[in-house]
Amino acid sequence: MTADLTVGVLHPGEMGSAVGAAARAGGARVLWASEGRGPRTGERAAAAGLEDAGTLAALAGRSDVIVSVCPPHAAADVARAVAALRYAGVYVDANAVAPATAREMAAAVEPAGAVFVDGGIVGPPPWRAGTTRLYLSGREAARVAALFPGGPLEAIALEAPPGAASALKMAYAAWTKGSAALLMAVRGLALAEGVDEPLRREWEHSQPDLPARSERAVAGSAQKAWRFVGEMEELAATFTAAGLPDGFARAAAEVYRRLAGYKDAPTPPSATEVAERLVKEPALPAPSPPQGERGG
Repeated sequence: MTADLTVGVLHPGEMGSAVGAAARAGGARVLWASEGRGPRTGERAAAAGLEDAGTLAALAGRSDVIVSVCPPHAAADVARAVAALRYAGVYVDANAVAPATAREMAAAVEPAGAVFVDGGIVGPPPWRAGTTRLYLSGREAARVAALFPGGPLEAIALEAPPGAASALKMAYAAWTKGSAALLMAVRGLALAEGVDEPLRREWEHSQPDLPARSERAVAGSAQKAWRFVGEMEELAATFTAAGLPDGFARAAAEVYRRLAGYKDAPTPPSATEVAERLVKEPALPAPSPPQGERGG
């Protein structure tokens, strides 16, 4: 796969626009589809130098490679929409989903003629080199990695079938987003019991990194919490499929669900504000039990 190909990005949010810009830096022409998208998406796409194909059908008809970067709960629907167009290029799902979900998407797009490549992104939107890796698995993984030569996004092809890149992403997120959710929940517990200040003093004495880590957990998570709910649910399904306990992943999903109201907040809340919301926000009904590997 050479770099002078056309790549379609679905959909250029904060991460997708940066991935599209990285593909452009590698020499590819990059398209997006404005149909059904809001003005902020259009602004990001324009800033990244992406070309508007108008509709999903037009994008699919002109793209050699399609890269899906969307909230995890929407990933399967996006894949099915592309499959319905009989897309016959390379379809890359770069979303935070369970390995079983990745394999379900492969089963949807490949009978329609596409080649499926599983992807998992570790790191922030790749505007600077050295910050972000795109892991890829599947028989065309190395060819997709060649779209990002020496730019801000480091693409790493795994010699493994679809599902492996997603598994790596899930394992990584289990610690990063899982531990962030736990720290925020701990602050909520301490606040509810009136021992938040003594706890922080004890942390400063015996766990000196935790006060700052709890603040960073809030700064890095609260405004994106709405997006992390689906990722933690996919994580729970991943643990279930591996025969491992999944309760902490479901608890993390509930923490992020209670913080979803911070979406589009102009500034991150403080750790104390987040702790108060976690205590006061009512719990939603428990999700349905997992069905097979996918989970509820």
